[in-house]
Amino acid sequence: METAWPWLRTVARLSLAAVWLVAGALKAGDLAESARAVNAYQLMSYDTAKVVGAVQPFLEIGLGLLLLVGLSTRLTAVISAVLLVVFVAGIASAWARGLRIDCGCFSSGGTLAAGRDTAYGLDIARDLAFLALSGLLVRRPSTRFSLDGLLMGER
Repeated sequence: METAWPWLRTVARLSLAAVWLVAGALKAGDLAESARAVNAYQLMSYDTAKVVGAVQPFLEIGLGLLLLVGLSTRLTAVISAVLLVVFVAGIASAWARGLRIDCGCFSSGGTLAAGRDTAYGLDIARDLAFLALSGLLVRRPSTRFSLDGLLMGER
């Protein structure tokens, strides 16, 4: 089983890379919509939400690219974990306050149309699963086919 762990961590790294790349790419095309999605959480001023909405997609893409090539894997996993905790807290806050919004994780987000139900429990469960992958990489960042491994002389 010990020989399988580097491969499992590689799958975790590449899975997280895909998550961040897709999430960021879907938001980067319309930064105004991304800002509206952040603002829908009602946790900050609209001006701050605009900045967060403009930066977030590129942070996600950056994390995805670093994980894809396996560079600074532990640090990238730590940043991923922090971001995921913020996302879980934001979703839980919206749920607790009775807001009816789409999380905006893989969509434009914002207020839900009449008749559409929230999926807060699933959104939180999904983000907790991603958090577990991040935790695995924080603990043991060594993976196959990574620049970290190449730079450190690992096989």
